Amino acid sequence: MTGGLPTEEHQRAQDSDIARDFAHLHADVVRVLDAWTAPDAGQERLRTAYLAHLAEGPAAVAKAGVRDHLTASCLVITPDAGHVLLTHHRRAREWFQFGGHLEATDPTLLAAATREGREESGIADVTPDPLVVQLDHHELSGDFGWCRSHLDVRFAAVVDREVVPVTSAESLDVTWWPTDGLPEGTRDEISALVGATRRALGL
Repeated sequence: MTGGLPTEEHQRAQDSDIARDFAHLHADVVRVLDAWTAPDAGQERLRTAYLAHLAEGPAAVAKAGVRDHLTASCLVITPDAGHVLLTHHRRAREWFQFGGHLEATDPTLLAAATREGREESGIADVTPDPLVVQLDHHELSGDFGWCRSHLDVRFAAVVDREVVPVTSAESLDVTWWPTDGLPEGTRDEISALVGATRRALGL
């Protein structure tokens, strides 16, 4: 190999950086999932699987770590639960809630979901409820590079439909969808998330 560090040495340096930069987030995610009471057996199995994944250490929550990444997302929903604000994801070419990888500058898991919700919706005051509404582990398709799957921790924020979103560079479009007329490609997934949000937040 010419130039730079040898592969093994480079990997050790990267692992050290991840351990330093993501230790606080790793500890917070473990705390959140340890304290969370899953609403059903399926969600409890995922909670247990997430905690097993987190046994990898801080690499389990860093994009540059292991190939299965823990992520944070935020469903923006109206007070009557009649509409949700979704992004037409540029890479996946599907409609989703807002979300993405944790960043070392995020102080907590909830802060990561808040940042993603605000950045991708263009709405500065999106503020997710601190209660986890759903866990979802899904394989990835499309141009996601190193990522193989996401272990998503999902929150929700209540926002009036009159608020106008702004489409970010990460999206092809951002728009309100009626919860009884969700986009075809991700209808089942988003419908399940809407149902989980209604139950968790009492909407």
